[in-house]
Amino acid sequence: MTPSDLPTYADVLAAAARIEGHVHRTPVLTSSQLDAEVGAQVFFKCENLQRMGAFKIRGAFNALARFDDAQRRAGVICFSSGNHAQGIALAAKLLGIPATIVMPQDAPAVKVAATQGYGGKVVFYDRYREDREQICRELARMQGLTLIPPFDHPDVIAGAGTAVKELLEETGPLDALFIGMGGGGALAGSALAARALAPACQIYGVEPEAGNDGQQSLRAGHIVTIKTPNTIADGAQVQQPGEIPFAIIRRDVADIHTVSDAQLIESMRFFATRMKLMVEPTGCLGLAAVRQFKSALAGQRVGVLITGGNIDLTRFCSLLAEPA
Repeated sequence: MTPSDLPTYADVLAAAARIEGHVHRTPVLTSSQLDAEVGAQVFFKCENLQRMGAFKIRGAFNALARFDDAQRRAGVICFSSGNHAQGIALAAKLLGIPATIVMPQDAPAVKVAATQGYGGKVVFYDRYREDREQICRELARMQGLTLIPPFDHPDVIAGAGTAVKELLEETGPLDALFIGMGGGGALAGSALAARALAPACQIYGVEPEAGNDGQQSLRAGHIVTIKTPNTIADGAQVQQPGEIPFAIIRRDVADIHTVSDAQLIESMRFFATRMKLMVEPTGCLGLAAVRQFKSALAGQRVGVLITGGNIDLTRFCSLLAEPA
């Protein structure tokens, strides 16, 4: 893949215009307690307060808004453990496009219910034994559907980048930026925005320890595939980064860090008790890394993307009830 094939900041700007009025411009919040703990100014872009509860609506709407009439009539298909599923289902509903969503059997019930509530037709698969992409490709071929993957798509990446564009427009240049990573779409889109608006900013991806395919890939210089990871961060249970995101990540991202599930729970607890925010485990990746590497961040201005807040209430309470 050549640089000319990759999305650019111009695509992020076009996406911002396309989604305006259809997605929320989410708030940027701070915590004086966290700033004192870290010794830095930390700014949270709260995409847990976005429509459908995650940043995914940005890329989903941007991609579907570009469909031609034939694509709109036939419909869209995607695979996702939850947030991209909801994003596609909601965007499809807003645009009057039929949506088929391939989801793992063990996807959080709240995400399945929301996807169906937005009108998405859900097809289940076994994430440990079946190939979700193969299922999608076959259904797309048989029914004439357009596949929009959760991260390896230029329109999805450009749409994701609009969140950090908004963050930097509000905060001004930042010294460091922490973005949770599943397949790399949010990280790649964020990098496009940050490189344009804050060229000196150091951009870091964050993964669960059990699913460090991005970290391994970045350090190896090529895409590394792992087994489906066992982690509470269901939005990061991927086996490898996408080809398009990885090309941008290799070029623009300083490093990819990992955090434990225990650190994610502690970050969930901090958000809930100190900032009154309900954040899903995957959405806590950035905060967990900031707290882990606080000694290196002293005196800096730091941005964190809270990617989503979609978690079943019973599951949320059970995780917070675990011993600290």
